[in-house]
Amino acid sequence: MAWDFQTEPEYQAKLDWARDFVREEIWPLETVFSELSQDQLDRVYAPLQERVKEQGLWAAHLDPELGGQGYGQVKLGLLHEILGTSPFAPNAFGCQAPDSGNSEILAMAGTPEQKERWLEPLLAGDIKSAFSMTEPNAGADPTLLTTSAVRDGEDWVINGHKWFSSNASIADVLIVMAVTDPDARPHQRASMFIVPADTPGVNILRDVATMEHPQEEFGKLGGHAEILYEDVRVPADALLGAEGAGFLIAQHRLGPGRIHHCMRWLGVSSRAFDMLCERATYRYAFGSVLAEKQTVQNWIADSAAQMQAARLMTLHAAWRMDTEGAAAARTDISMIKFFGAQVLHDVIDRAVQLHGSLGYSTDLPLEAMYRFARAARIYDGPDEVHRQSVARQVLRGYAPPADEVPTEHVPTRRAAAREKFAEILETVTAND
Repeated sequence: MAWDFQTEPEYQAKLDWARDFVREEIWPLETVFSELSQDQLDRVYAPLQERVKEQGLWAAHLDPELGGQGYGQVKLGLLHEILGTSPFAPNAFGCQAPDSGNSEILAMAGTPEQKERWLEPLLAGDIKSAFSMTEPNAGADPTLLTTSAVRDGEDWVINGHKWFSSNASIADVLIVMAVTDPDARPHQRASMFIVPADTPGVNILRDVATMEHPQEEFGKLGGHAEILYEDVRVPADALLGAEGAGFLIAQHRLGPGRIHHCMRWLGVSSRAFDMLCERATYRYAFGSVLAEKQTVQNWIADSAAQMQAARLMTLHAAWRMDTEGAAAARTDISMIKFFGAQVLHDVIDRAVQLHGSLGYSTDLPLEAMYRFARAARIYDGPDEVHRQSVARQVLRGYAPPADEVPTEHVPTRRAAAREKFAEILETVTAND
């Protein structure tokens, strides 16, 4: 097994450029975001996106023949670590969720006609998309989906209730997961459909207010839409991939996405860590600066160690996906999902605590980061589901011992050792 922690000088130069670009051009947008409409935001992004394209970093998650760069998951991970420092950076690089994941499954499962109509303009940034799978009563367990798609002549008719369809209120097209065969096996019941947002019967009710976005901002970038599909009629060629392949396609989408999320969380963590360390150097209390307090030193050391562990775990998962495929990296991806979410929370929490009332206020971005971090334990599958998945995979390598006697039971091992080495023991103890 080969391990390589090197980054090619050419790609490192691109990462260095991206780091400076995000800090100098994207971070300032955070302070004026609430003052801009969606149209104004799009106009602000346009020249930034052109500069990214000039650097060869646009839509880096896709292969070159699809307009991307074909960098692979490790290089993508390193880039996403930088983009994660601001929620607005991915849009400037053409790899924002959910468009990036949707473009991947369109590239994988779409027909040539579907790619021409939807993938090409999506990659060009001319349209926006949404992934509509989660339902109010089917979140962590997607086998409970009830939204249906029934064949009616040459069409499919979709009915159901979805929510947390991110960006749906500004999307031009929706990828909808619906049950097409309720009698099939649980993971073969659903299919995916490409549904233009202006199709009659697509009723976008609201953007659900959340801890991350406490105010309902209908039609604003980043919303989580609640949608009612009422007799939505789409043609047969709206089916994405094979009938019954919805879960398989979803897993192809979610695997790389979780790696990207974890690396972005490291970007958020590193920014909070910088604030934590900076605060420690100048805040004076009880006879010394905070950097001289043992508790603060422990917070800094623990944060640095956790971030390093999460970073190596995530890049290792990315490396396995690059070299062995998504299936081989499944356990690694589940592991980084819950571990990375915990690291994100811990580092931000310490930074808030060290800043006291200032950290709790909106004068610093820490309180927004804290609210964002809580969602990390839920999005893309709750921690408990990923822990269960890891445990199941680990336990497959074990079997119960014979007669339920522990393998390491010392009396049993001693008896076996005496039998195995009887002649040697007799020889070495003969003259005692």
